[in-house]
Amino acid sequence: MAETPQISNEELEELKDAFSKIDIDSSGYIDSSELQNLFKEANQPIPGFKVRELKEKLAESGNQKDRISFEEFIELYYGLKSDDVAKTFRKQLLKKEGICAVQGTEKSSEGTQHSYSEEERFAFVNWINKALEKDPDCQQLIPMDANSDTELFAAVGNGIILCKMINLSVPDTIDERTINKKKLTPFTIQENLNLALNSASAIGCHVVNIGAEDLKEGKPYLVLGLLWQVIKIGLFADIELSRNEALIALLREGESLEDLMKLSPEELLLRWANYHLEGAGCQKVNNFSSDIKDSKAYYHLLNQIAPKGDEEGQAPISVDMSGINEKDDLKRAESMLQQADKLGCRQFVTAADVVRGNPKLNLAFVANLFNKYPALQKPENQDIDWSLLEGETREERTFRNWMNSLGVTPHVNHLYSDLDDALVILQLYEKIKVPVDWSRVNKPPYPKLGANMKKLENCNYAVDLGRNKAKFSLVGIAGQDLNEGKHMPTLALLWQLMRRYTLNMLEEIGEGEKVNDDIIVNWVNQTLSEAAKSSTISSFKDKEISTSMPILDLIDAIQTASIRYDLVKTGDLTDEEKLENAKYAISMARKIGARVYALPEDLVEVKPKMVMTVFACLMGKGMKRV
Repeated sequence: MAETPQISNEELEELKDAFSKIDIDSSGYIDSSELQNLFKEANQPIPGFKVRELKEKLAESGNQKDRISFEEFIELYYGLKSDDVAKTFRKQLLKKEGICAVQGTEKSSEGTQHSYSEEERFAFVNWINKALEKDPDCQQLIPMDANSDTELFAAVGNGIILCKMINLSVPDTIDERTINKKKLTPFTIQENLNLALNSASAIGCHVVNIGAEDLKEGKPYLVLGLLWQVIKIGLFADIELSRNEALIALLREGESLEDLMKLSPEELLLRWANYHLEGAGCQKVNNFSSDIKDSKAYYHLLNQIAPKGDEEGQAPISVDMSGINEKDDLKRAESMLQQADKLGCRQFVTAADVVRGNPKLNLAFVANLFNKYPALQKPENQDIDWSLLEGETREERTFRNWMNSLGVTPHVNHLYSDLDDALVILQLYEKIKVPVDWSRVNKPPYPKLGANMKKLENCNYAVDLGRNKAKFSLVGIAGQDLNEGKHMPTLALLWQLMRRYTLNMLEEIGEGEKVNDDIIVNWVNQTLSEAAKSSTISSFKDKEISTSMPILDLIDAIQTASIRYDLVKTGDLTDEEKLENAKYAISMARKIGARVYALPEDLVEVKPKMVMTVFACLMGKGMKRV
């Protein structure tokens, strides 16, 4: 086949995500019968006759098999795009936007070339500049020059910006006292980067194969990939029904609240945009890429959500719609963004990004619009069971973030509904080295009739694997419990998966030696004793853990003089003082290199399961230093 065209890292990641959703068994291939579904997943729906043409093209190139690789898909995908249009657009982009290139390339030490998006870099620099402009710890780094090819990648190299952005996306993830801010050395920079990476993982970022050295060196494709995950988590935080009950206004006729709750943030954003477009009497959009390129949908959306001055103290903002009649796409997009600027929402996209239909940056643009001007009213006098809108528990959030940090597909937004076909659970089995026979697994898209039966078969297989291969305790748990999203059975299975994953990590470090709770407790006490610390623990239920002192002392035993004891509260502690200690302990554990998923409240309340993972992760770190 011909050489695959060079593409941006952003586009490649979007297409990889689409491919992986169809390639459920991770074989690297899809059946040719799934090609049309794959193009639909990649926001490039094609008619049946075009699918047949593409299959014929593959056959002519020598592919006589009934399966298609990712590389072949990439070539087919880009073969559908007009080279002439691309060249014309590139010239317009360089001329109108003053951007040095559509994409850059970076050569790795292995000789592999990684592409990265210049538009993405440009957008993220401007977002970070705005977000951190008043932060006193960033004055030496902010503002960065958005037109510089290197400034962003150099600025993130000391870890401070990354830590700050993580806290903006999920407040209080990192205890500010643990960030090294002055008189930085290679060692303290390494600590900051460890803290950033482990904290990013704890909030659900997929950081496998990203190391502190990669960030220190400012590898563009890795830096941009991590920043996008962090920014996206922050943008999507409130696009969730339990945190924004006004989203119930998006319920459609005949739809239940449970149906709405199953939608991902991306799907909710699309429905939100169409809700306002419908209110404006406009045609709906199917995506934030090809359907928004002419800016007209954006014009109507801005006009609908702009404050009308109805609320007390809110000044009206008038959107000038005259630019919608501009004939040049770029000029029309620029005029639209000037109206967005009136709302304080000219972030993430340039006019060229709109015309080009950049899916990632346009999604961010719309999410920012929603966060500032949702323009929704919570329905009154509706027969709605509001109790269903209870937010996720800490335990549920920890499991969800853990799964997402491992890179499961699809991304888990809602713990129970997103596991109802067991595909994510089956991927987790592979993470703990329990083989999965993917030929037994039903893959989406599921048939309209009998879809739930296919999902139930997967769930039955997941329970069977847990009981017979993983040797989990699953008494009274059936596949139907997972399929129906029953909380206790699902959490019981997830805990055993997470526990096994944690213990496997320890066993790998210990060259295969089996580990259990008693071994961890004994190691903790021996390490504390050898470091002349007075703390001990009797079990993971020990009430002394609520003060965090055993954890802080253990961290100091693993990395000598790492704990600033002048920051630690002692004596007869209040709950607030215990929480301050716990925040410090969790962040310090991550700072010395332990990938901890537990939350400070888990320590204060002495939640044995989460406490066990903290000590196990610290044991793993301690064993590596020996």
